[in-house]
Amino acid sequence: MKTNKLWILIICLVLTISLGVNTVKADNVVPNDRIEEATQILKEISDQKDADSLAYLLKEAKGVVIFPKVIKGGFMFGGRYGEGLLLKRDNNNWYGPYFIEMKGLSYGFQIGVQSIGLVLVITNERGLSNFKKDNLTLGGGLSVAAGPVGRSTEAATDINLEAAIYSYSMSKGAFAGASLEGAKVSKDKEENKSYWGKSLISDEIFTKRAYDQRITPLINTIEELAAAAD
Repeated sequence: MKTNKLWILIICLVLTISLGVNTVKADNVVPNDRIEEATQILKEISDQKDADSLAYLLKEAKGVVIFPKVIKGGFMFGGRYGEGLLLKRDNNNWYGPYFIEMKGLSYGFQIGVQSIGLVLVITNERGLSNFKKDNLTLGGGLSVAAGPVGRSTEAATDINLEAAIYSYSMSKGAFAGASLEGAKVSKDKEENKSYWGKSLISDEIFTKRAYDQRITPLINTIEELAAAAD
């Protein structure tokens, strides 16, 4: 009897997470709000005393992904959902934004609900090419490593950018670990159409310079943080 009650509790919690994800999507913010939230979370991360290595990675980046808020929750197993954006860097110019969303189940011991801000620094063309796809699964063939933290950039320069993606996550005002294994990232068609005024594929979006007034505050924040690595 106790076992049956436990499984009923687990099922109810998973259903609650699923319904919560749908509610988040129904109440999603408009593209400009997402950009503002991305700018804010990047500023919060850059204010951390251990953010020097992030500055170095951004200076060398091929692209950057920012999820202002990823909601995770569960009991034994659960789910995650977040809305973010991707910017491509080429010859010191930024292109985009390309709006994306993250979904997925998570396994292993876990309980409760957590909200994190997430920054993914893309270090090579392979990582960038994978994010251009309409659907992508993190982990496995596409390595995602926890970004080094420290007051010196030595930790960052010593890793030789071996991973395609380095992740930095923040919860309650401090760096926090976050496993992204199995998370699915897909194109947010509605937000891309809303921002660009028409439906575009990723290759078309990444030919467009990120210089209009809607995106420049975020670009300036990235550049200011990267400049700190000089």
